[in-house]
Amino acid sequence: MSSLFSTTNMFSFFTVMLLLQLLTINLHSADAQVGVCYGTLGDNLPPANEVVSLYQSNGITRMRIFDPNHDILNALRNSNIELILGVPNVDLQSLAASADNAIQWVQNNVLSYFPFVKIKYVAVGNEVNPAGGSSEFAPYVLRAIQNIYETIKAQGLQDQIKVTTAIDTTILGKSYPPSQGSFRDDVRSYIDPIIGYLVFANAPLLVNVYPYFSYSNNPNDISLPYALFTSPSVVVSDGQYGYQNLFDAILDSVHAAIDSIGIGSVEVVVSESGWPSDGGFAATYDNANTYLDNLVRRAKTSSPRRPSKPTEIYLFAMFDENQKNPDIEKHFGLFSPSKEKKYPFGF
Repeated sequence: MSSLFSTTNMFSFFTVMLLLQLLTINLHSADAQVGVCYGTLGDNLPPANEVVSLYQSNGITRMRIFDPNHDILNALRNSNIELILGVPNVDLQSLAASADNAIQWVQNNVLSYFPFVKIKYVAVGNEVNPAGGSSEFAPYVLRAIQNIYETIKAQGLQDQIKVTTAIDTTILGKSYPPSQGSFRDDVRSYIDPIIGYLVFANAPLLVNVYPYFSYSNNPNDISLPYALFTSPSVVVSDGQYGYQNLFDAILDSVHAAIDSIGIGSVEVVVSESGWPSDGGFAATYDNANTYLDNLVRRAKTSSPRRPSKPTEIYLFAMFDENQKNPDIEKHFGLFSPSKEKKYPFGF
């Protein structure tokens, strides 16, 4: 009898320990949803190997780069940092024109580094808008995505390296209320086939989400606390969903726009979000600190419309970059070029 009791207790003990271990893993997974974009448009930035060490010493486990900079890729070897690898817009036409060009690009910039560099996504183009200033690149995005995808698939890596693109929210025609989110009519012929590809390839859409610009362009209708995650209660009621911050409202308007196409469900990864500390309206150190600190906390949770999974978010950006224009673009950094933290929060 006592032997049976002892065995039962032992079984219960190991069951509890296993559950605690699984809970710890899940919590760790939720804590690890934040990455940081690493831009290089500065003439005073530290070398890539020091930047990678800075990511590691600050517990930043994900990085986005905007072009296949080989100094950065080499510095990332065996770092265990997950990577969004960008394809610059100027390369899209070449990659769309020829499968051979895509094969060469993948060989030089992906296969030469993977798996020692943990390339998670290839972002084919950034903020291409067929109705905006980057319209010249729009005809090439989907074909470039497909050519790179087929090259990666030929290596059997399509489940490990997802091929996608990054959009901004100017291609939304309607974003309020979030449940009525939809893409502009004049971009549907561009975005619908991309969404169709993402459904087929089981790849996420990368979206750059900036409450700062929404607020600074419309401060009469949008409150600063709503933009900074500091509203004490729900600001926007939208059917079954309530929104206490602008970030979730923007993000869910993208989710609704994707759903409205009716092709299938696509995950959204927030590939950029930040707040400038200088250079424009409401661009202050205190506002930036509040927004970014709350954004890191937000990455542990999900949006009202997609409650089942924490949102993967990449903060913009690692450094203040003094060669960017206009002036406000120079002040999005989390670190100074001397590698000092601008803000006290952790990652």
